[in-house]
Parts: sequence; structure tokens; C-alpha cells
Amino acid sequence: MASDFRLKDQLPKLTERLVRTYEELANLNHLDHCPLPNLDEVIAALDDLLEIIFPGYRKREGLHHGNIGYYVGDLVDRLHDRLTTQIGRALRHEARGICDEEQDFEALGQAKTLLFLDQLPELRAMVATDVQAAYDGDPACKGPAEVIFCYPGLQAITIYRLAHLLWQLEIPFIPRMMTEWAHSRTGIDIHPGATIGPYFFIDHGTGVVIGETCEIGAHVKIYQGVTLGALSFPTDEEGNLVRGQKRHPTIEDNVVIYANATILGGRTTIGHDSVIGSSVWLTHTVGPNTTVLLEKPSLRMRSDELKAEKTA
Repeated sequence: MASDFRLKDQLPKLTERLVRTYEELANLNHLDHCPLPNLDEVIAALDDLLEIIFPGYRKREGLHHGNIGYYVGDLVDRLHDRLTTQIGRALRHEARGICDEEQDFEALGQAKTLLFLDQLPELRAMVATDVQAAYDGDPACKGPAEVIFCYPGLQAITIYRLAHLLWQLEIPFIPRMMTEWAHSRTGIDIHPGATIGPYFFIDHGTGVVIGETCEIGAHVKIYQGVTLGALSFPTDEEGNLVRGQKRHPTIEDNVVIYANATILGGRTTIGHDSVIGSSVWLTHTVGPNTTVLLEKPSLRMRSDELKAEKTA
């Protein structure tokens, strides 16, 4: 069937209708303002950061102790420039600044970038504990290389740890952009504001949710489908959400939380060395060295063949 190009005469009117919505629905567009952080640039920076943390496991082959300094130096230099620009944009937007004002947000972005990059050696040491936790916690794992190559939980945790450093530096937008990108790739949703100790292992991972004010200790292991969430959202007299309060649980050291468990509330604490069984729903504190399980379910089985025999 041949195209009827006369139908294209409708397109200018459609364009006019769309442009009118940019006035009516202004919260959906960002016009006549300074540039926002660029998602592609943030992801590219994240890719370089992962290359620094796991050299030899990702893009660049042939790395050795003779050339690693040059390679990492080039990555750090590129990250400095890229993050300086993106962080500066985020800070300007958060301050509702205009492009020609006197305050130099790019200089502030550079200062924050340098503070962030300076923490990468210690962050690598933290990530090494997460790799070890995965290897120690999964008998199917053949070695640390398998964890780095194959485990989505490690990818989500590593990106969270990078984003958490930026969150601590009070950088807007970019930490959430990073963790939501990891969420889209792994199915694991970790808010960058959460506090997570060393030796953290998420086994399988899909469907895990860890909220902003969650506090997790050392040597904690959780399985797929676990939610560490909020019990309720308090509002003020005008019905607006009250922000800045602890809404998510505290998980102390050496806790194991099995698949599909849900733990809610800012006042809820899971004591150290406890085990939370599959599909448990908790909204209150559990003391140390406690095992929480659902009652054994009763199963009802029906066989069409047996039914036929009884009625014969």
C-alpha cells in the first residue's frame, strides 16, 4: 500500500498541541534552564569506575603491573573531567542557580569530585570483602573470579558503594541515577542513602529492595525477594510526607535473611546472629540469636486418578 503524503499535513497541528502541553505540564520538561546531568555521561563514568575497581575483568585486556599505572591514571583523569561537569550541573540545579550567575558550580563540582576519587582505594578494600562474602557464602561458587564475572548481587553492591560515597558528599541526582541503572540491570534496588557494612552478600538477588534509611551491619547475607522497607509514611498537618526520618529497619551483624522475607519500619531491629526464614513478615524488633520461621504449612494434594478410582 502506497503512503499518502497528504496525511503528513496533520503533523504541524500535532506539534502545536504538544508544544502547548510544555506550558500546561511544565513539571515534565526542563526548558530555558542550565543543562542537567547527562545520563549517558554518568553511566560512562560508572563504567570507568568499575574498570578501576576490577581491572582486567572488564574491557581492557593485557594489563600487568608494568602498565596498570598508566591505564588507571588515564581513567582517573577522564573521570575527573567528566564528574566535575556532571556534579557541577547537579549542584547548580539543586541550588536553582542560573547559568550566568557568579557562583562557580563547576569549581564546587571539581572539589567534590576530588573528595570522591580520593576514597576509591578504601572502597576497593570494602568491595574485596563483598567478593569474599559471596565466595564464602555460596558452595556453588568456584572462586572470586566467578563472583566478579557472574554475580549480579556484587554488581549492584559495588555500584551502591560508589553511589553512597557521592550521597555522603551531598551530591544530588547522580547517586540515584547510578543505583537505578544498576536496578534496571540486576533487579536489585538499593537506595544510595542506605548504610551497609563489609562482607555483604546478596545471593541470586532479583527483587531485593533496600530502603534509604536502612542500616545493615557486617557479614549479612540476604536472598532474592527480600524487602527492607518502610512500614508507613507519616504526614504533616497539611498532608505532606514528613521527610528525613528513619523509615527502614536496622539489621545487625551476622544476620541471614532468606528469600521473600519482608522487614519493615524504622524502629524494627534484627539482632545480631539471627536468622529470618523465607516469606516471614516482620514489623517489630527481634532479639539477638533468634530464628524466626513461619509455621510449617499444611499441604493439600488432589489426584484426579485417585478420585476416579474411588468413584468407580
